[in-house]
Amino acid sequence: MQLENAVIAITGGARGLGLSMAHHLGKLGARPALIDFDNDQLDKAVNELVDAGIDARGFVANVADEASVTEVFADIRQGMGPLDGLINNAGILRDGLLVKARDGKVEKMLGLDAWQAVIDVNLTGVFLCGRAAAAAMIEDGRNGVIVNISSISRAGNMGQSNYAAAKAGVAALTVTWGRELARHGLRVAAVAPGFIETEMTASMREDMLDKLTAGVPVRRLGAPDEIAKTVAFIFDNDYVNGRVIEVDGGLRL
Repeated sequence: MQLENAVIAITGGARGLGLSMAHHLGKLGARPALIDFDNDQLDKAVNELVDAGIDARGFVANVADEASVTEVFADIRQGMGPLDGLINNAGILRDGLLVKARDGKVEKMLGLDAWQAVIDVNLTGVFLCGRAAAAAMIEDGRNGVIVNISSISRAGNMGQSNYAAAKAGVAALTVTWGRELARHGLRVAAVAPGFIETEMTASMREDMLDKLTAGVPVRRLGAPDEIAKTVAFIFDNDYVNGRVIEVDGGLRL
């Protein structure tokens, strides 16, 4: 797929990995449509991209709300033209052990609210946005691409029942959609990042960060741009479909 003038929607695009992908794809000629719930951060991100010479626009939406998703994809098509791609990047964390107990006494359990919040954004949001994007690209006759952001945590990770389940679901959706949508000229693939340099890791204590890094064979965290380059590869290579690419420095959870 040619990225020049391609309209690419990016959920969670106002910061972190989403913004990094917008910069990288924008430099390759794409026109990013940033989707985020934070209007102020969205304006800041769009201004940053525009200052870099990238044709970008921002759209406020809640990816976990069906009506909001339907409306935002209609707005993107109206404001920027036919959609060529989607990066399902939006996600949240609400970590916690399933059951925390000591000396046979349960002290705390993972709350249903924490479970549901992560499932709503990280899995249902992917479903809603993927469905809307696929429908739009089919109706407009675009040979488009959907890239889902999963995680190596999809294999299971302590303290992340909700997150791991959601990211495993995202991986399964990628394979399913890759098989279903190919007949319509659409491709679907996913990237499963390992530990990446983000605002969250930057705020960690140095000793905790050192311990985290020590478990990665290449002895460092990944850079956001390394995830963006992998996403760009998926867009560029027309034979990549229905697969999850791990970008984790050799780490396996």
